[in-house]
Amino acid sequence: MTTITETPQNTNTAQTEPKRAQRLIAVASGKGGVGKTWFSIGLAHALSKLGKKVLLFDGDLGLANVDVQLGLMAKRDLSDVIEGNLGMARVIEHHTEGGFDVIAGRSGQGALASLPLPRLQEIVEQLRMILKDYDAIIIDLGAGIDRTVRYMSASADTTFVVSTDEPTSLTDAYAYIKLSHAAGHADNIRVVINQTGSEKEGMATYATLSKACQNFLKFTPPLMGLIRQDKRVREAIRAQALFLTRSPNTETAQDLEGIAAKVAQETLA
Repeated sequence: MTTITETPQNTNTAQTEPKRAQRLIAVASGKGGVGKTWFSIGLAHALSKLGKKVLLFDGDLGLANVDVQLGLMAKRDLSDVIEGNLGMARVIEHHTEGGFDVIAGRSGQGALASLPLPRLQEIVEQLRMILKDYDAIIIDLGAGIDRTVRYMSASADTTFVVSTDEPTSLTDAYAYIKLSHAAGHADNIRVVINQTGSEKEGMATYATLSKACQNFLKFTPPLMGLIRQDKRVREAIRAQALFLTRSPNTETAQDLEGIAAKVAQETLA
C-alpha cells in the first residue's frame, strides 16, 4: 500500500468563503501521464452535453497539446494574445463535434512557460472578461508545480487535482495540495482519481491521499469523483477522438458524465 510520509506541520485550514459559482475551473496534476488533458477535454464535452456553454483553455504554456488530442488545426492560438497581436476573444475556435469552444496553446515555445507575472495577470484578466459569455471556462494546466501553474491555479475559482494510484503520482499530488494550502487557497481544491481498476481501488487511493493531507496539513480535500480505467481511452486519444462520442456506453464514460453532473449541480450553480 502506498504511504506518504512527512513531518507534521501545525497548519490551520484556510477559511472557507461563502458559496458562490465556481465557473473558472483549473485542472492540475503533480506529474504528467495521469490523463489530465484527457480529463479536461472529457469534462468540457460532458458539460456541453448537459447544455452548458464551455470554453476549454490550454494553459499548459510551452507544451500545449489540447489541440493535438482534439485533432484541431487552430488558425490562431494563445501566442497571438501574449504577443499582443489579438485579444483573447479573437483566438477562440469552436469544436463542432464536442459543442464547446477552445483556445489553443503553442507547443515548443519556451518563452510562454516563463512569462513574467504581469503577463500572466493579463491572461487571467482576459479570461475573466470573456467568462461572462460562458457557464464555465476549463483551464488545462501544465503538469508539475512551477510558478506559472501555481499562479493560474490560485487565480481559478476551483482546481481539480488529478491523480492515479501510482506512488509518484500520489506524492506529487500531495505536494501540489501542500503548496496550495501554504498559499491559502486549498479550500478550492477537489480531487479526481483517474485510471482506477475499480471503485474500491479508487476509494483506497483517495484515502491514502486524504490521510496524508489530514495528518500533515490538518486538511482533507474533497473527492470530486473516480474514473475507471479503460483501454479504449488510449485508443480514442490515438484516434484524436472524443471518448464520450467514441465509447459512450462504458463505465469510464459514465464516470466522466457523473463528475460533470456533479460540477453542474454543485460548482456552477
